[in-house]
Amino acid sequence: MTHPRALYRDPVYDGATDPTVVIDGEGTWWMLYTQRRADHPDPGPGVAWVHGSRVGVARSDDGLAWSYVGTLAPSGAGLELALGPPPPDVDRTHWAPELIRVGDEWLMYLTEIDGVPDRWEGHERRIVEYRSEDLRRFRRCGPIDLGSDRVIDAAVARVGDRWRMWFKDEAAHSVTRTAVSEDLRSWVPDGVAIGGGPHEGPFVFRLGGWFWMIVDEWRGMAVYRSDDAAHWQRQGGADAVILGESDDAAGVQVGRHGMVIVRGDAGLLYYFTHPAWSGVEIADAENNDLRRSAVFRADVRVVDGMLVCSR
Repeated sequence: MTHPRALYRDPVYDGATDPTVVIDGEGTWWMLYTQRRADHPDPGPGVAWVHGSRVGVARSDDGLAWSYVGTLAPSGAGLELALGPPPPDVDRTHWAPELIRVGDEWLMYLTEIDGVPDRWEGHERRIVEYRSEDLRRFRRCGPIDLGSDRVIDAAVARVGDRWRMWFKDEAAHSVTRTAVSEDLRSWVPDGVAIGGGPHEGPFVFRLGGWFWMIVDEWRGMAVYRSDDAAHWQRQGGADAVILGESDDAAGVQVGRHGMVIVRGDAGLLYYFTHPAWSGVEIADAENNDLRRSAVFRADVRVVDGMLVCSR
């Protein structure tokens, strides 16, 4: 099955999700993503195929044509880019890398889970900081205490003279909570940023004079606007989302877990979707075709104080 509008599909397990895209000092585009095991021949029972993932790495000259490079594999006290496919058996799950550039370093905030769980419940999830000078070797700095043992999907941005982190807290009904830091060394929990119904994958960026947050509601992405990145107002009504429509002919369904690269007065929204999704819950996706995922790109811009998205 081909999906003509997909920018990128993982050549190993065909399960590229949760993309984060950065551009290095030499102008090379890098995509780090959750390498779900959609096509693994024997991933295990239940939702084991969603676990046991590593961070896949792809590279591009223009942000459009992508080539698989390899996987971030354990090496000493950290992770190192290993060319080729990941090992067939792993003892830890890695999800949803977030990358920011600070001075001469890249900081990666990675969701880590021990083992390869086959159920959603009963497994600690933590956000761990790594640092790198070259996007190839990452030293592990350790887990971040965010007041919960069920945290995933970190997003980090500079706001004024402080840093702020947003993350999904599964122990708090899967809403977005936040923490603040003066130095990126210690973090202080700072309450709920986005409440309401469950969601995941927050990402925050600045465009058109506003801070924007997008979150994945599994039916498209909700959009929130703020002038201080602390108080947020939802765009549209309670049911309003972007990328909430499917295009079966192009093999693209509702947009899930994305991030934005700002380029001048517009942004590039990288997100993933399940091209053959039928609406079933992920735990019920027993057919490999339903499990497969791909990375797509859309354009965003601010018009009259609203974030407008077009595929």
